[in-house]
Amino acid sequence: MNKDNCFQIGYISKVHGLHGEVTVKLDVDDPSQYEDLGHVFLEQKGRLVPYFLEHFVYQTGGKVLAKFEEYDDVNAAGTLVGAGIFLPLNVLPELEDDQYYYHELIGFTVIDENHGELGEIKVLYDLQTQDLIGLDYKGKEVLIPIQDGIITKVDKAEKKVYCHLPEGLLDIYLED
Repeated sequence: MNKDNCFQIGYISKVHGLHGEVTVKLDVDDPSQYEDLGHVFLEQKGRLVPYFLEHFVYQTGGKVLAKFEEYDDVNAAGTLVGAGIFLPLNVLPELEDDQYYYHELIGFTVIDENHGELGEIKVLYDLQTQDLIGLDYKGKEVLIPIQDGIITKVDKAEKKVYCHLPEGLLDIYLED
């Protein structure tokens, strides 16, 4: 499976017990939507590899107790710790018209209310502290935080992201 056709729902954080179960930390809005999955893709050495599940049961706090087929002891399960867990994009739940997934924004044009058209979104950075839009502006990569107040509107039909950049943000990137 190609990573461009998938989205990450979380990662394996630790081994749970002695019989091959692992604890999964999910990073999704509604973890209960992913309960009872039959299979997932784990990132192994930069590639996504399919793994079949015996169970994938939601716990409190955005965690899941998972058991993979043929991983029956603590040592085998330990080899999976740290692996990212991915699903194909086609299993994403449908959203309302005013909602969007970040990956949908690639290729959208960013328009600032003071500076006008800035450029096309090339990449999205999903960092622990915040998510960022990456675009080329006057030959430099500019990073725009995805936050309310900065991103004011997303028009999916027109493929445009409207924003109100903090004063001086563009200047930081244009300095030599």
